[in-house]
Amino acid sequence: MSALGPSGPAGTRLVEPAPAAHPPGGGRNRRTGPAGKGSALGRVVRAGVGRRRVQTAVMVLTTLLAVAASVLGAGLLVASQAPFDHAFAKQQGAHLSAEFDGTKVSPSRLAATADADGVLAAAGPFPVASLRLGGTGGPADSPPPMTVVGRAKAAQPVDEVDLVKGRWASKSGEVVLEAGAVVPAVKVGSRLPATGPGGPAELTVTGIAESVGQSADAWVLPAQLHRLAGSAADYQMLYRFDDAGSRAAVAAGKKAVSAGLPSGALLGAQSWLDVKQIADNNTAAFIPFVSAFALIGLAVSVLIISVVVSGAVAAATRRIGILKALGFTPAQVGRAYVGQALIPASVGALLGVLVGNLLAVPMLDEVGTAYGTGRILIPLWIDVVVPAAALALVAAAALGPAMRAARLRTAEAIAVGRTLHEGRGRHVRRLLGRLPVPRPLSLGLAGPVARPARAATTAAAVGFGALAVTFAVGLGSSLVAIQTHGDLDSLGDVRVSTMGRPGASERSGAPGAEPTDTPQPPKPADPAEVAAAIRAQSGTASYFGTGKTYVSVAGVKGGTPLVVYVGDAAGSGQHMVSGRWFSATGEAVAPSRFLQATGAEVGDTVTLTDQGRSVRLKLVGEIFDLGDQGMAVRTDASSVAKLVPDVKPDDFTVELAKGTDKADYLDGLNSKLENIGGVAMSADEGNRSTVIMVMQSLIAMLTTMLVVVACLCVLNTVVLDTRERVHDLGVFKALGMSPRQTVAMVLTSVTATGLVAGVIGVPLGVALHHFVVPAMGRSVGANIPAAEVDVYDTGTLALLALGGLAIAAAGALLPAGWAARTGTARALRTE
Repeated sequence: MSALGPSGPAGTRLVEPAPAAHPPGGGRNRRTGPAGKGSALGRVVRAGVGRRRVQTAVMVLTTLLAVAASVLGAGLLVASQAPFDHAFAKQQGAHLSAEFDGTKVSPSRLAATADADGVLAAAGPFPVASLRLGGTGGPADSPPPMTVVGRAKAAQPVDEVDLVKGRWASKSGEVVLEAGAVVPAVKVGSRLPATGPGGPAELTVTGIAESVGQSADAWVLPAQLHRLAGSAADYQMLYRFDDAGSRAAVAAGKKAVSAGLPSGALLGAQSWLDVKQIADNNTAAFIPFVSAFALIGLAVSVLIISVVVSGAVAAATRRIGILKALGFTPAQVGRAYVGQALIPASVGALLGVLVGNLLAVPMLDEVGTAYGTGRILIPLWIDVVVPAAALALVAAAALGPAMRAARLRTAEAIAVGRTLHEGRGRHVRRLLGRLPVPRPLSLGLAGPVARPARAATTAAAVGFGALAVTFAVGLGSSLVAIQTHGDLDSLGDVRVSTMGRPGASERSGAPGAEPTDTPQPPKPADPAEVAAAIRAQSGTASYFGTGKTYVSVAGVKGGTPLVVYVGDAAGSGQHMVSGRWFSATGEAVAPSRFLQATGAEVGDTVTLTDQGRSVRLKLVGEIFDLGDQGMAVRTDASSVAKLVPDVKPDDFTVELAKGTDKADYLDGLNSKLENIGGVAMSADEGNRSTVIMVMQSLIAMLTTMLVVVACLCVLNTVVLDTRERVHDLGVFKALGMSPRQTVAMVLTSVTATGLVAGVIGVPLGVALHHFVVPAMGRSVGANIPAAEVDVYDTGTLALLALGGLAIAAAGALLPAGWAARTGTARALRTE
């Protein structure tokens, strides 16, 4: 197995540099010492790497894992931020977009806020209003509201938007749309009906522009905005601060610009950090758990490489003495062992860079699509720095045992050879031999005590494997729970839609009507008839309906989703982060990201507006909701009857009575809905997130790599033990130990260690999981409820604790077979 040791568990053949070709006294040079020793040293290193296949494979795989995970984590962190940061800096994006009440503060007073402490630059005041522009999404008669700003030109000291197509509006009747508000049917030259408190109008699209800071959905001339908004126009101010690197700094700037203004003048504000977080959320959730795997991989790499090099030194003590006797200097011996670690580690590092870049492709493609930058790649300096740092760690891990090898005295190393002093091992064997267990098992139990340092390293490797498995199992369970509970449309047992099955075409109509080859979109069913069908269906325990519309919230760009509930939805399975579900008129709940975007907290009141109407709702709870980009406000229909009097439920959530067969229920209800319209389906149908699936695949791959590496570490350790105890094995076989008993002895020597390591690794994996999952939620602006984190039960933890034993047994099985097949006579001849 080693160039400096026997060729197998029972071998004794030496592989040494050829002294005849390069005699020790053949002269010296300052670089290689004895003449020719440079080339001989290279042969020693290459032979050691080539013959120690197990150790070489272990080092390649561990370095590959560590580098791949590190490249992926660091690359995602840097590459995902670069598009936003570059575009934001280029446009001089607003650190704070603030909206002020036009009835409480004058434009001149707002302009004076540009001189507030900490303000680097400001733009505005611009008149702003929430208007509906037809053809930009939603039903034709009620498109979602848009934040429209009156702005005379694109170039401003703050938020210098980029014109992608066309030109800026130059007269009344013209509008420039933000790229994110454009749908395929709209282009430069399109005419859009506009509806606002000041009356209707028709606007011509003259340009498409991009605002990285998302300050508006559309821009018109100020005079046009005043005509559309009438007396409902407010004012927008855009600020850049000297310090805006943290939420606290932005909050301080917000306080400075609003100081001295009338109470209630500041209607709302949007921080650039919230915009950035939403823009980066496609990759942000990957970073915490990928970083955790990277750190585990690095720790395992350092541990295993140290074990491998130490084992090579211990197994080749006599060979080191021979090398030094042949004229190799201590520095050359040390370099030989560091080199034997760096060569396979370099191969693993190169492969790790390749794997890390390939794994990042699907995630970075989403970021590139979001910014229209095309494919984004991990920066080149990440691909250089990460493997270089990993190889530096490898060299540091190998240096200690390599220098110990270099300091061995020549005569002492040759005299020691490979004969082990196992006085403590024999004493422990005698004590354990008194236990009422078969002799092979007591001999195996004595192994870790006889070699505590090696047993400790084995336990550490197995412990890391058990930690990784525990972490992965919990992470996978949490992701499933997050996917299920974060989608409020998947609550309940059955979901009934008034719009029919997504993608279905309209039914042919009256009986006998001629079929048409052109699919038509389904017409919505009457919600009252659908509700009656649900009530009449046997097996219905309870149900409620939901309808969605869009309203405006001060300080938040665009339309904010408003989900209106008809019926009793309390106790229907929603997971609350804090507070409670709404239970009275005027109460509402909202998700974490909405609270962050508006700066509101549970207990605060928010104002929703639409077409000059407004309503104030008290936020009584923070709900776990990942739909609608985490911005949907949810309340009872009675609370917003004056704001949106015509909203109707388009979806119903049904809870089935206990014992009801879901398939039979769906068949019966769909037969009733066939003539009414709409469709019933299982609530979990189609509940599959591409991001979650990518995460789960990535977790499975990284965990498998870590477990394989842990098994290889055990295999390497058992190989070293078997080689060192080959003479003892011969004695045991001569005394009658069978191959099966030999396997049992070898497996016992590691399984006890594996069980202890598993018991230690499992709670560490649970702790890591409880740290990483909330961090993943925070990275995308969501607070994860405790129910999604506490996913381990007692039975699962017990099985995971046995995982350490399984990893140890799997790693020891192959060398145990080698030991069982070793011939008795051959083993007895080995010293």
